[in-house]
This record gives sequence, C-alpha cells and structure tokens, in this order.
Amino acid sequence: MTRIREHGVRVVGDVHGDLNAFRHATATDRFVIQLGDLVDHGPDSAGVMELMLDLLETHRGLFILGNHDRKLGRAFEGRRLRRDPPLEETLRQFSLPEYEGLQQRTYEAIAAAPTWLRLGRALFVHGGFHTAMLSEPPVSGLGEMSAPLSRALFGETTGRMQPDGYPERRLTWINRIPEGMTVYVGHDRRSTDGRPWRRMGRLGGTAVFTDLGAGKGGHLAWIDINDF
Repeated sequence: MTRIREHGVRVVGDVHGDLNAFRHATATDRFVIQLGDLVDHGPDSAGVMELMLDLLETHRGLFILGNHDRKLGRAFEGRRLRRDPPLEETLRQFSLPEYEGLQQRTYEAIAAAPTWLRLGRALFVHGGFHTAMLSEPPVSGLGEMSAPLSRALFGETTGRMQPDGYPERRLTWINRIPEGMTVYVGHDRRSTDGRPWRRMGRLGGTAVFTDLGAGKGGHLAWIDINDF
C-alpha cells in the first residue's frame, strides 16, 4: 500500500469511546492500524466509529476486530447477549438522530474487519497470538468461535475469574512468537508506567501491549513504525 510505503504505520491501542484522544491519534499521514475495542466505556463510541469509518472509506486506516466491537456487531444482529451498561450506552448513542445510518455502516465494517493482520515481521491482533495466525487467513469475527478466533479476541484465559470480575489471563502465548517477530496487541492492560509494555518470549519473539486504559480513566497509546 502506497501510504504505508511512503509514510509508515501508526498502531493505535484500545480507544473505548475516547473520541478526543482518537482524533489526536489519527491526525497523521501514516496508515492507521487500530487494534480493536473502539467502543464502550468512554463518552462517544458512536463518534469514534464514525471517525474510524472515515479512515476506512478514505483508505487511511483499518481496525482489527476487538471483543467489544464483536459484541456490538452481534447486538446489531439481534442476538441474545448480556446487556451490560457500557453496551447499553453505546447502543443508545447509535440511536441518536445525528447518527442516523451509522448502525448499518458500523455493522458492515465490523463484519468485514480482520481478526488479525500480518505485515512482514509484524502481526497485529487484539487479544493474543496463536500459531495458526502464521499460516491461516483471518477468520470471520462474527462467525463460529475457534481456538485462533478466541485467542484473537480474548487472549489466553485460565477459566478463572479475578476479584475485579474480569477473566484471569496468562501470557504463555508470548513464548510461541517466532524469533524476530513482533506481535502488537491491545485488550490486556499490563503497563505500570504509562507506556506500552514489551515482553520477549523464549523463542525470541516480542509482544507489545498497547492498552493504556483509554475510556476507562487512562490514556490512548500509539506507536509509529517505519520498517517491517
């Protein structure tokens, strides 16, 4: 893609409805790769999706499907879901008169969004890496659940719940990243110093965690990449 060759890539972490921060992140000539979870929690999820759709339609960026984006898409399909307050607020925003027509456009974008993307020695995914991502094309995010799709959306969970009510996650998948490869993820807020958190696995591959809590009291992270 010409924009990537000429200007490089800007990788943007979880946005969660923080429109003001997302406007700053996307004010660039770089091609934007957003790592999912555009919606829920923050003040303007509908506005965030409207901006993301503009990036898609002008070929200036794309988003990797996150678990919150998938949940929104399934809600648009009329599926029975656990309707938590963040999702309810997002659906309310999409029903406002100023966002007429946005729901259908958003659903189509969610249905078409890649669940992972590989560019050279970089791989972009929302939740976590699975070795199938090296040999298989991205699967539909609104389709049947599979091991690679579960890893892409939710990372690697233990089956236990943490005291905060969120699933307990482990990071053994980092040890399966091949030497020389970097996997950029969101979803899991690991940083303790306000910067993206990096960890190298046993094979020599690296994971970079970009979720810094935007829309949840933290801030939005982005990383500029020139070489792949």
